[in-house]
Amino acid sequence: MATKAEYKHFATPDEVRSFNHGRVEIVNILGGVVGRFILEPGWRWSEDVKPIAGTEWCMAPHFQYLVSGRVHIKMEDGSEFELEPGDVFALPAGHDAWVVGNEPAVAVDWHGAVEYGKTKGS
Repeated sequence: MATKAEYKHFATPDEVRSFNHGRVEIVNILGGVVGRFILEPGWRWSEDVKPIAGTEWCMAPHFQYLVSGRVHIKMEDGSEFELEPGDVFALPAGHDAWVVGNEPAVAVDWHGAVEYGKTKGS
């Protein structure tokens, strides 16, 4: 449990990891990591992040809140669904995702941002 208050702002993240059609901004706070994903129209995990991750599916589990935009999810088991602003969701490892439409998707992630978008071995 925290013994003092700590606050940060995404305007000055501790780290930014950029990839084709997007980026994740990382804030380290009280020993935890919060990420803000900004995904542009045309972003698709299997095309834009898969080459960085080096895995067939996204293996980062996520616990996120979708602030804006729409995202389609396809799970490794073949199930699919679409997320819209205001959705809170937990995704296990083994999924693909892509932005739907012409609006950027912005999501806040409390779990999966720790290693997301890092080059293999970094």
